Amino acid sequence: MEDFLAISDFSSDELKTLLEESRSLKALYKSGQRDLCLAGKNLAMLFEKPSLRTRISFQVAMTDLGGSPIYVKPEDIGGIGKREPVKDIARVLSRYVDGIMARTFEHSTVTELAKYADIPVINALTDWSHPCQAMADALTISEHFGQLEGLTVTYVGDGNNVARSLAFAAAKLGMKLIVASPAGYELDVESIQEANGLAPDCVTQTNDPKAAVAGADVIYTDTWVSMGQEDEKEKRRREFAGFEVNSDLVAAAPEHVKIMHCLPAYRGFEISDDVTESPNSIIFDQAENRLHFQRALLRKLMS
Repeated sequence: MEDFLAISDFSSDELKTLLEESRSLKALYKSGQRDLCLAGKNLAMLFEKPSLRTRISFQVAMTDLGGSPIYVKPEDIGGIGKREPVKDIARVLSRYVDGIMARTFEHSTVTELAKYADIPVINALTDWSHPCQAMADALTISEHFGQLEGLTVTYVGDGNNVARSLAFAAAKLGMKLIVASPAGYELDVESIQEANGLAPDCVTQTNDPKAAVAGADVIYTDTWVSMGQEDEKEKRRREFAGFEVNSDLVAAAPEHVKIMHCLPAYRGFEISDDVTESPNSIIFDQAENRLHFQRALLRKLMS
């Protein structure tokens, strides 16, 4: 494993090993012990999009392992690929640091960084995929259910980068994913076909959220308005009517259903406050596990 750009790049066994290492390191750090395997190493953290969870979880994870995280704001480099080519940034950073984490708009930015860098590159989010989030989600689900195989996750909302990464995680890890989106906002057919090529009938899609949650073990949602889509806010709010994860929708699911959201949550839009705060919610366990997965990922790639 040289880079971590998309879940579809890895075998089921590789992903399961990462999850097991995440559990092991989580237990180690919860016990007060430390693994300083990255002492003396540096991670450049490149951000085109700001994020509370991505920045803090990677920064803490790197520090926990004895290394040094370096936060790089967009203005520090004049915008990735704007003032200077991505391939130049990759080759310069390869001579300064031991790893690159990038949170960007275009997926091509991280793939180009990986192509030209001599060090590991981690996709911390692009408009096409969010693999670290999906792996932290899988870790969270496995902790609450004791397994992943055979579980059904219903994703309600925009067929975006998170939905796509969940589709590939489901295909690789033995889950079923149902994507419930308004017409025009579905997950792209190519991604569904590719996931189902890995695990037949793993991913299905519908425009009926209540039918979608009827057999769900997990209901998952995300913002309807991602960064860069702010001018569509009112339009999307109208077109996503009926897709809020609220008490009525949760009542259509089994009693044991767990609620997930990758945050930030816009309460009263894609999820109601009472559902966010309900006993079924595992949203903050999910947020915490970003740290535990990313700690394991950094150790795997950089030690």
